[in-house]
Amino acid sequence: MSDKLIIFDTTLRDGEQSPGASMTREEKLRIARQLERLRVDVIEAGFAASSNGDFAAVKAIADVIKESTVCSLARANDRDIARAAEALQGAARARIHTFIATSALHMEKKLRMTPEQVLEQAKQAVRFARNACADVEFSPEDGYRSDPDFLCRVLETVIAEGATTINVPDTVGYAVPELYGEFIRRLRERIPNSDKAVWSVHCHNDLGMAVANSLAGVKIGGARQVECTINGLGERAGNTSLEEVVMAVKTRRDYFDLDVGIDAAQIVPASRMVSQTTGFVVQPNKAVVGANAFAHASGIHQDGVLKARDTYEIMRAEDVGWSANKIVLGKLSGRNAFKQRLQELGIEMESEAEINAAFARFKDLADRKSEIFDEDIIALVGDESVTGEVEHYRLLSLSQRSETGERPHAQVAFAAGTKELHAESDGNGPVDASLKAIESQVKSGAELMLYSVNAITSGSTESQGEVTVRLQHSGRVVNGVGADPDIVVASAKAYLSALNKLHSNAERVAAQG
Repeated sequence: MSDKLIIFDTTLRDGEQSPGASMTREEKLRIARQLERLRVDVIEAGFAASSNGDFAAVKAIADVIKESTVCSLARANDRDIARAAEALQGAARARIHTFIATSALHMEKKLRMTPEQVLEQAKQAVRFARNACADVEFSPEDGYRSDPDFLCRVLETVIAEGATTINVPDTVGYAVPELYGEFIRRLRERIPNSDKAVWSVHCHNDLGMAVANSLAGVKIGGARQVECTINGLGERAGNTSLEEVVMAVKTRRDYFDLDVGIDAAQIVPASRMVSQTTGFVVQPNKAVVGANAFAHASGIHQDGVLKARDTYEIMRAEDVGWSANKIVLGKLSGRNAFKQRLQELGIEMESEAEINAAFARFKDLADRKSEIFDEDIIALVGDESVTGEVEHYRLLSLSQRSETGERPHAQVAFAAGTKELHAESDGNGPVDASLKAIESQVKSGAELMLYSVNAITSGSTESQGEVTVRLQHSGRVVNGVGADPDIVVASAKAYLSALNKLHSNAERVAAQG
């Protein structure tokens, strides 16, 4: 019998560390439910001790997820671990994931601790966590660049204290596949009690080898858990892509001889949800989930696929969730049909008021756009006015004038708390004029770092435009996302969405792992 490969998804924790990818509690809940539909084994819901907001999100996810293990990250100290345990109290299956750096560089420069102090802290942390939770994972941060002899001492000690999973991170994406696989294998061979724990890999993509390194850790090293994210989301160049690991193991089962419990048909829906929630657009040529992943432009390829699909396709598009995207709803659709479609998309709302708000926006969209697709529904449900998020800034109306030979001009009305503000401005284009008008009243002083437009659905000029705006102010980076059939309106919504996040005082503490 083949072994099972455990899929540990950290989109909601490590993925969220991408600049601007911070999510609200409701957004995290929605993604967690989709991860459960995907049948992810472990969902790392967040870093409970980092902020009250993250604690609330971990707790909310732990309370509703029943099929997947819910995990919280914690530094190797009693306060973090106790906070994680508290957040996870309602989980059907809970895991505490604690970590401390073990490389000489990190111990000296970051922790300012001796190796013996790190060893003792790791030991005490796992002991404390094990008393609070039966399932404990330990990660030696920057493990791949750690001295193997010292790393063996630490890992043997924490296994003896009750760690059930040992994760060896390539925290900075320095590894190459063969060497990383051999590194894991040697650790397992040298540590006497290595068979008492499941071994895990967590690789970053700085050199573009995260998936290859993870799979080498599995095939060569004998690891049986892979830590990954939807779309490879993550800080710097990102993390190991869940979709790529899963489909590599499924497609090349002849080589890996491993089972995965993932429902692959939920991969593309999960990818779309994460992309639309965070504003991080998936590149068209991204493996498995990119728009061109199953497209054939070459005449020779097209001819081959028409004659026999497997001449050029090693996977079936529908197996990972791609579909023809027929019209699902229209302006004559009723509330019950809309509610049913939300359930089919894995979108659960906490109150009838939220459903009513979403349905009202759906009807408004249907009046302006004859064909409503799944992506449109996901986009409108993510709107802050639907989810009940407190909005300080809210678009009320926008008009703009743009004609050849004339400088574009925009007039904007928007709410700022209880006040209604009106502004107008010229600009290099209608979008520039609209954003300048808003900024003339808000005076945020934020730097615009990114402006991008993406069609939510393809094949029609009627498609909704999804705009992502990334702002930076005083070292804080936030994303705002807005969707509307009118790109200028979508841009104003996105800018106000980003300003709302800057206006929020939610504390963010970056975790490492």
